[in-house]
Amino acid sequence: MGFVKEFKEFAMRGNVVDLAVGVIIGAAFGSIVTSLVNDVIMPPIGYLTGGVDFSDKKILLKAADEAAKTPEVAILYGKFINTVIQFLIVAFCIFLVVKAINALKKKEETAPSAPPAPSKEEVLLTQIRDILAGQRG
Repeated sequence: MGFVKEFKEFAMRGNVVDLAVGVIIGAAFGSIVTSLVNDVIMPPIGYLTGGVDFSDKKILLKAADEAAKTPEVAILYGKFINTVIQFLIVAFCIFLVVKAINALKKKEETAPSAPPAPSKEEVLLTQIRDILAGQRG
């Protein structure tokens, strides 16, 4: 029973839940970036390069043989190019998010904080000091 309780405490810890949310959002963000690259960025690049579609680019090492039921063997460098572009877009987006967070933190650091109000003891000691100063003068 101790193992189950310990696992429950671990799973319900804030960091684990935050990590799970991050992974889920990251997967959804990955789908968005994949669509952005494949559907928005690559068609104009293909158009500018004369209709080249990178995802179809490959180096054929061995053709498929229908009779022997062997698949083709190829180096799919076009998919690799798409993956590199996706990575660069994700890295750039993360850079922008981190930069924005750092800018917000910098604003918080530079904003002067109001001095804390004196404690009751400090107020009382100040009054005693003022009374003693008044008796001497």
